[in-house]
Amino acid sequence: MKTVTLPDGTDLPQLGFGTWRMGEDPSQHDREVAAVRLALDLGMTLIDTAEMYGKGGAEEIVGDALAGRRDEAFIVSKVYPHNASRDGVVAACERSLARMGTDRVDLYLLHWAGRHPIGETIAGFEDLKSEGKILRWGVSNFDTHEMEALWSANGGRSCATNQVLYNLARRGVEFDLLPWQRERSIPTMAYSPLEQGRSLSGPRLAGVAERHGTSQMAAALAWVMRDGDVIAIPKASNPEHIRANRAAADLVLTSEDLQDLDAAFPPPTSKRPLEVL
Repeated sequence: MKTVTLPDGTDLPQLGFGTWRMGEDPSQHDREVAAVRLALDLGMTLIDTAEMYGKGGAEEIVGDALAGRRDEAFIVSKVYPHNASRDGVVAACERSLARMGTDRVDLYLLHWAGRHPIGETIAGFEDLKSEGKILRWGVSNFDTHEMEALWSANGGRSCATNQVLYNLARRGVEFDLLPWQRERSIPTMAYSPLEQGRSLSGPRLAGVAERHGTSQMAAALAWVMRDGDVIAIPKASNPEHIRANRAAADLVLTSEDLQDLDAAFPPPTSKRPLEVL
């Protein structure tokens, strides 16, 4: 598995595993737990979740899946913006830790910018770090101007990553946000890298997939990971889909492939508002 290096020198698998929409249906509990465990088995040891997902249910799925295997995983979770005051972020994290049955979160993110001043949230993150309850922190759904404000805030340069919507059909971040982060060695974490399977098809993508003997989805996922500083966290619960995602991490696209995909899914030529799901 290729890796991406965080600012503190920690290497993470470039392909992780997302849990959005898990923990919502009790009848799917065993299936979803098995999916997380399969991801671990395949080397997709970065497990992304959030207190928002399934109202905490996804964190419970993660906790059940990691029982006896906690040290194999790198857990990413997120705090709601309305919980992101200095004291609120600490209380929210403690609830997440209890749901997951662990003593630490490896990377804790502010899910999106909210009403609490970013300085308060950073202070809460640093309180959690000093207690060993989180090991590092970052943000999610921050556009360039929000990253600039974060960067100028006291302690803001400790941000480990920004998790944003990024895939072939959603390339707006390439115009300014990704270059801004690259200048500061802040890796990007791409959520919904397959757009939940929507809008990612067409003759040129099919041609790329055919040249590599793979699926269009695998080619699209490989595209997201084509550079060495973007981590992809697709969600899947079907074992076949999980294995197909894992195979995409080993797929290397050619310059011809990239040119074809640029023609089918053009890169931005001007600033676009940050897209979210």
